[in-house]
Amino acid sequence: MDVLSTVNTWIKIVDEWVWGLPLIIFILAVGLLLTARMGFLQLRHLPKAFRFMFQNEEDGHGEVSSFGALCTALSATIGTGNIVGVATAIAAGGPGALFWMWVAALLGMATKYAEGLLAIKYRTVDDDGHVLGGPFYYIERGMGKGWKWLACLFAFFGMCVGLFGIGTFTQVNGISSAVKDFFDPNSALTFNIFGMEYSWAVAIAGIIVTICVAAVVLGGLKRIARVSEIIVPFMAVLYVVFALVLLICNITHIPAAIVTIVEGAFNPSAVTGGIVGSMIVAMQKGIARGIFSNESGLGSAPIAAAAAKTKEPVRQGLISMTGTFIDTIIICTMTGLCIVITGAWETPGLEGIGITTKAFQSGLGFLPSAVPSFILMICLVFFAFTTILGWDYYGERCLEYLSGGSKTAVLVYKWLYILAIFIGPYMTVEAVWNIADVFNGLMAFPNLIALVALNGVVVKETRDYFNRQKLDAGK
Repeated sequence: MDVLSTVNTWIKIVDEWVWGLPLIIFILAVGLLLTARMGFLQLRHLPKAFRFMFQNEEDGHGEVSSFGALCTALSATIGTGNIVGVATAIAAGGPGALFWMWVAALLGMATKYAEGLLAIKYRTVDDDGHVLGGPFYYIERGMGKGWKWLACLFAFFGMCVGLFGIGTFTQVNGISSAVKDFFDPNSALTFNIFGMEYSWAVAIAGIIVTICVAAVVLGGLKRIARVSEIIVPFMAVLYVVFALVLLICNITHIPAAIVTIVEGAFNPSAVTGGIVGSMIVAMQKGIARGIFSNESGLGSAPIAAAAAKTKEPVRQGLISMTGTFIDTIIICTMTGLCIVITGAWETPGLEGIGITTKAFQSGLGFLPSAVPSFILMICLVFFAFTTILGWDYYGERCLEYLSGGSKTAVLVYKWLYILAIFIGPYMTVEAVWNIADVFNGLMAFPNLIALVALNGVVVKETRDYFNRQKLDAGK
């Protein structure tokens, strides 16, 4: 246990260094730069972006529909961050952390727009129709060959995020914890591994998830996209309806909760009574968990966007930015409001999924406690499962770039990914989230540098597209 505690301590130190003020300021500054240069495009053209989601281009080139590409991206973003991550952020930074998640999301929509646009503009399409694109290509082809080292750095970190961070450990850990909390909350049925006791519910859940993941990821992008197109809309609607019922039942408490969130963003001690730290902590946790959830600035979503059947970079950019809106402005907000309204975040001894479960049990007190727990478990399982699928695709594409298209290397990665899913349930919650945060931050740096360098390209493409739209409308 001493060795484990030492490792966790060092991981936490690295996490706090990576996600210090410099990266937080960098992420917000890039989003603010793009927002200012495009005149709040993310708000002005949001209705059009949602219309484009369901209007596929008949003459577009790519491997999957624009909606399929969005669902693949959403499958990676809508995950444990929406349920567990929000709870973790509020527990550590107070209700004000949710406010900073909103700020990160608003600016992140402009960032996600730029990522989607550049992904289409600089992608490559082979003779057999295979598409590869993302930050590694818009760095190399947009910034020049001299920057290929930065592209390789991004691809390496992206591969690690999938294998050791968002894609595997955090998701399967969240699934197994939710299953255990429902079926074996008192750890009545346990077994021992290396001196550590684990519930059989954790082991069984881990094995089932591993088998299901293997069945999908070994089938490639089109199978991942097909599964995502079915599961993502279903799981999002199920969770939103579930959360809406709680919010409607407690609608009179919503205004006070919003005041608490805003006040907590700038003066956490006034809300928490000094239990939670400073405004910097609230900002850090809110932005870190917000980025973990919606992935704006990380450069992951453009890898999926590059595969969309489209010929218009701007169009795909608009579709891509809806992902951040759906993920954070809608789903994370609902989770956060449920937690703040019920005061679940103040319950001693609870962490992660336990806080969210407590919120739904308290807010839906007219139901037997097992009902909210079961529905929440199902939602989390679906959320996390699709995130596992999406990040396998991202990791594969990053490795494909690094290895020059080696099919053997990609196949080895698939099996390592499946192995990581198998061992994920047995890692500690704190270590899992800190490892994910570290790789998230490292992945963001190369991508943010590219977005700053290519912001002029984004602005020019945007202006040209909307000027063409005006000319076509005037004919």
